[in-house]
Amino acid sequence: MGQAAGEQRRGERHTDHLGVLDAAVGMLPETDAAGHRDGDDPCSVQRPMVVRIDAAGCSPRLAARLRGRNIGFAVSARSTPAITAAIGDALGEQGRWHPTQPGPDQRPGRRRAHVAEFTDTVDLSGWPQGTRLVVRREPLHPGAQRSLFPSDRFRYWGFLTDQPHSPARLDRLMRSHADLEDTVRRLKDSGLGRMPFTDWDANSAWAALCAINHALVDWFQTACLNGPLRRAAPKRLRWQLWHLPAVVCRTGRRTLLRLPQQHPGTKALLAAAHPR
Repeated sequence: MGQAAGEQRRGERHTDHLGVLDAAVGMLPETDAAGHRDGDDPCSVQRPMVVRIDAAGCSPRLAARLRGRNIGFAVSARSTPAITAAIGDALGEQGRWHPTQPGPDQRPGRRRAHVAEFTDTVDLSGWPQGTRLVVRREPLHPGAQRSLFPSDRFRYWGFLTDQPHSPARLDRLMRSHADLEDTVRRLKDSGLGRMPFTDWDANSAWAALCAINHALVDWFQTACLNGPLRRAAPKRLRWQLWHLPAVVCRTGRRTLLRLPQQHPGTKALLAAAHPR
């Protein structure tokens, strides 16, 4: 089970990102954290580190601060006139686009996705040296999110990175960020979606309890459950397991727990309590 750090937002976005990052680095073993603190000598790095951030962290200033910690970056790009023009200028260059590599989100509509690099068509002079722009396009599908470039055929999504791999490999690396997005969604479903108090410290304690709850539920699913419930969302677990009605009774000097036979969660709970 991995470790994580979190904090409530107080000020500028790049400051919040750095605070969480420094806290996360502080929890790592020394062999992993070496060279990744602010101002560390690049020669002291023992294990390379890359940070993936959504569009809220699309800032050259944040990227420069990461470079100062000897940490690579891959941040989702925001839709800007420069990026829109860069994509538009190269739409007719079919040789620029290459098939994507299979990844964790390889759904039927995404098997025809392509990826291309647009570093040569956009001005990235404000970003750290070596920054690249990689863009992914896929056929429009129901529920598609906002696109970097207006189109009635494709959804365009891109990111900025300083990593040296091929665009297809970098695209797969960035798409694996979906695991983190699933974790955030589960945290929100577990109580982090709203802060119930007006006191800052009380809300901080609430956030810590939500994180602990998520870790315990994740451990329970991994260790005790099988089938669909092993990856089920918290809401489904609540209605099938946590809210499972039961009656505690005593008969013949025994204490019994009676469960409703027709409830969909009964078999899953019994299988977790008595694994084969």
